[in-house]
Amino acid sequence: MVGWLRKLMGERPFPKVLTGHTDGVQAIAFSPDGTLLASGSRDATTRLWRVADGKTSHLLQGHGDWVKSVAFSPDGKWLVTGSGDKTVRVWEVLTGQLVRTLTGHSDWVNAVAFIPLRSFLVSGGADRTVRIWRMSDGEQVGTIGRYRSPVMALACSPDGRLLATATYEGKVILWHIDNGEALATMEHDDWVRGVAFSPDGQWLITGGWDRTIRVWRTADGTLQRTIKDPNNLILHIALSPKGNLLASASYDGAVRLWQVNEGKLSQVLRGHQEPVLCVAFSPDGTLLASGSRDKTVWLWQVDEGSGEK
Repeated sequence: MVGWLRKLMGERPFPKVLTGHTDGVQAIAFSPDGTLLASGSRDATTRLWRVADGKTSHLLQGHGDWVKSVAFSPDGKWLVTGSGDKTVRVWEVLTGQLVRTLTGHSDWVNAVAFIPLRSFLVSGGADRTVRIWRMSDGEQVGTIGRYRSPVMALACSPDGRLLATATYEGKVILWHIDNGEALATMEHDDWVRGVAFSPDGQWLITGGWDRTIRVWRTADGTLQRTIKDPNNLILHIALSPKGNLLASASYDGAVRLWQVNEGKLSQVLRGHQEPVLCVAFSPDGTLLASGSRDKTVWLWQVDEGSGEK
């Protein structure tokens, strides 16, 4: 862990358990500077936690259903949340105040993400649509693709050129954001809940209910590696900042760490009492956060090189 963060966190042993939600934690994300953690819950609230002491800095209330997805803006000023109430909401991080509510989806909003290097965000929902919104005024400026089943997850490439969408039927589609062209279609044998680009944008990693993690080449959509976890449904994935360590959220209540290049299991982190629904790495790769149906958020200390605590 970097020195300043170690001092903030103190020398208390990991993992750290953050409590406060009254229902399962569906989504989680670190702020770009690593000082805050956002968690969205089935209790219809989003909490902003101070990583330094594990305390809640703001409780964001207003959604009328599960908070399914959370994302910080690249500058860390805004937090976007997607909910089962069919809305996308924009919050000011500093004050915790609601800035804007985006409407247009006709069913649950399952995924939200900011497009890097641009002032736009993207959302995907159970209404089988993916929508692009302009941050300056909250206007919907377009849609990408047509889908036969709910959109469960999405991710933007680091350079902001590509969008990956994953659906309930197990299809993963790679899109060119500027012209909406479908560049490649990839498939799992069951629904896909996790997608992540490598830091250089050359690889796309996906995880699904077919108990596999798959690594695809973004240049042509070819499958490069399949990591099998035969006994566990994979509910979410996160890739470390350097791109060599992958975390998977498992139905059995564990978080598994994988060495991406070798496809080998590095470590199993146990502590949650129910299925783990979401995972996220800190920007410096020294912490891993996990959220669970057991209503808790756990913070784990990890070594991005070895995958060990």
